[in-house]
Amino acid sequence: MSTKDAAELLSRPANRCLVCGPDNPYGFHIDFRTGEDGSVSAEWVALNYLEGWAGVLHGGIVCTLLDEAMAKAVAAAGLRAMTVEIQVRYRHFVATGEKLRIQGRVVERKRRLLKTEAEITTEDGEPRAQATATFLAVV
Repeated sequence: MSTKDAAELLSRPANRCLVCGPDNPYGFHIDFRTGEDGSVSAEWVALNYLEGWAGVLHGGIVCTLLDEAMAKAVAAAGLRAMTVEIQVRYRHFVATGEKLRIQGRVVERKRRLLKTEAEITTEDGEPRAQATATFLAVV
């Protein structure tokens, strides 16, 4: 991707994001908050229209949530970057209807590459899924 292409892409409004966009009628409308340490977190309850199996949140949605948490942590660090690689570990199924805590953080930066981590837990801290990802700063 050229610098010009990246700049044009980043200039588009992000208010239709599937995960956080307030203008997406089909979106999740998750509101991530930035902590003093630069990490981000949100609480959310998955609705049953996002099921894979009955009562279980679709694994692709779980991955999407983790990716968004890491992307928000990158943005909270004042950087614009895109996911280039993600690895997800599903520790336990995520039940629809249960209150979830989603967290993300940047753990390392080397030039344009950023290493990130995220996790999804239940309200009482039981692990559901974890991810690591590499982001590439685009401008």
